[in-house]
Amino acid sequence: MQIILDSNILFSALIKDSIIRKIILNFKGFFLFPSFIFEELEKHYDELIKKSRLNKDEFEDLLDIILSKVLIVPSEVLLKHKKEALEIVKDIDVDDVIFIACALAYDFSVVWSNDKNLKKQDSIKVCNTKEIIELLKILN
Repeated sequence: MQIILDSNILFSALIKDSIIRKIILNFKGFFLFPSFIFEELEKHYDELIKKSRLNKDEFEDLLDIILSKVLIVPSEVLLKHKKEALEIVKDIDVDDVIFIACALAYDFSVVWSNDKNLKKQDSIKVCNTKEIIELLKILN
């Protein structure tokens, strides 16, 4: 099973030493994340550092560790599924299209997101943090 991180899960792990960060750091495998991770990180970089209350070096070290647990899904893989993904989320939130496209690209995948609206669709399994904890207990 592949677990796709949405950007808010990643940002939460960077901002706060929480259960989300612990799950990511202790997971034995790799998470999937769409390649636009770098655009999102760049866009919110200063805000993330400020909210994390880490200095730049500490933040960079944490980011490197977290990114070592993530496999980046290339844009060309996602583009093949973008139209279908857009159809799924068009009435929910088009900003989530890339995560749905990622899930469509990988069989037996789930999206880890605490976005309640994303669960309104029934094409792709979406798990919140509590559900991810339960899922990982089963997989281990």
